[in-house]
Amino acid sequence: MIETPNVDWLALSPTLALLGASAVALLVAVLIPEWMRRGVAAGAAFLGFVLAAVLAGVVYYDTAIPEALLSNSMYRDRLAALAAVVLAVIGAVVVLVSWAERRRDNHGEYYALLAAAGAGMVFFVGAGNLMTLFLGLEWFSISLYVLVALDTDRATSLEAGLKYLIVGGFGSAVLLFGSALVYGATGELGFSQIAAAEAGDDAFLVAGLAMILAGLAFKVSAAPFHMWTPDVYQGAPTSVTAFMSAATKTAALVLTLRLLVTAFPEESEIWTVAVAVIASVSMVWGNLAALAQRDVKRLLAYSSIAQAGFMLIGIAAYSERGGEALLYYLVVYSAMSVGAFAVVAVRERELAKPVTLEGLAGLGWERPLYGVALWVFMLGFAGFPLTGGIFAKLFVFSAAYDAGDWWLVLLGVAATAVSLAYYLNVVRWLYMRTAPGTPLVAVGGSPPNDPAVGVAVAACTAVTVGSFFVVQPILDLASEAIDSLPF
Repeated sequence: MIETPNVDWLALSPTLALLGASAVALLVAVLIPEWMRRGVAAGAAFLGFVLAAVLAGVVYYDTAIPEALLSNSMYRDRLAALAAVVLAVIGAVVVLVSWAERRRDNHGEYYALLAAAGAGMVFFVGAGNLMTLFLGLEWFSISLYVLVALDTDRATSLEAGLKYLIVGGFGSAVLLFGSALVYGATGELGFSQIAAAEAGDDAFLVAGLAMILAGLAFKVSAAPFHMWTPDVYQGAPTSVTAFMSAATKTAALVLTLRLLVTAFPEESEIWTVAVAVIASVSMVWGNLAALAQRDVKRLLAYSSIAQAGFMLIGIAAYSERGGEALLYYLVVYSAMSVGAFAVVAVRERELAKPVTLEGLAGLGWERPLYGVALWVFMLGFAGFPLTGGIFAKLFVFSAAYDAGDWWLVLLGVAATAVSLAYYLNVVRWLYMRTAPGTPLVAVGGSPPNDPAVGVAVAACTAVTVGSFFVVQPILDLASEAIDSLPF
């Protein structure tokens, strides 16, 4: 008789919930009248993300001991569950941001692809071997390639989709080649089995590790593997940019931490230095390039590159404290990033054109909720008190200092100081500058009413500020999740 593997359906339930939502949204595109498609598709996607978050929370509290499933192809542990909760919440908020987005008759396809990308990311963070890692990576990447180019009536969207496809495909090829080298050196695919193979200083193993790290750095949009980020963030639909900026980083950074700690502990002297160098280049390049930007989406793209550098410091520390700092940072960064792009999306809809710094003039007076929210997000990115951004930076700096990387702390502090120039410049345009001839009323008369985006922005603001006051509960969740890794 053929033995079939035991399937842990609870561990797979967040992914299955999102796949089900994707299927419903796709059926909506062909089975119901056109006037109902947006509401039903958005509702299905929103419920799918909410259900996935709830199920991932159940998995978190029901999993005390990490467990390898399906012949070590995936993990059921609190790290994957917590990451899945964060990813699902990001997806639900982005659905709210997407509600009023002007688009052609492709609402069903849009929400189906959004849910499918979320499912791929939830599957990705629980990957237990190199095969499922690549499968999850391609799963959500292909969905994002189509989402970026979905606004076919805009040349910038099509251009961004093509650039993302070419560069992303190259990054995936590098990662796949690196996986092949690691398999050739160890004869193993599973992360824990690779660590136990004792390949020593095999040149193929080191080369494979370097290529895998480079491939993941593409997804993290860390410099010098960031070349696609500004153009893709600027050209993609703003709601898609919001999803990519937070969800893709969360998934890629969590998987990078898991892979390096679980599969390559013996090579830590190599990869900690490599990650620290990538973090340094990201902080320097991202902050300096952001100083010259006038388009707000490009400015936020370079900001995300710099923020990736700060988060990579937590991985370079190679400690439980560094892992906890990374998870805390991801929670705060996700709220700030999605919220900032949501405000940009609102302004785009009001002005019917891309948002520049000049386009923000007067927004703080005209739309107080969005003005205050964007102000809070900018202060959070810069690491000001009363936002979780200050603790996010302090925690990664503390982890780096404990690991002996004091130079990385000094560089991070200097990069933070440079970032004040462009973050506070955004606030200046919100409240202290008015472009010549620009009235304090949006194009078309009164500003459009969009309560869904208002709820999303308010929620992101609450998390950004609330994470300053409820630090310990978030750290407790992160600590329990990091206990899943073999530090």
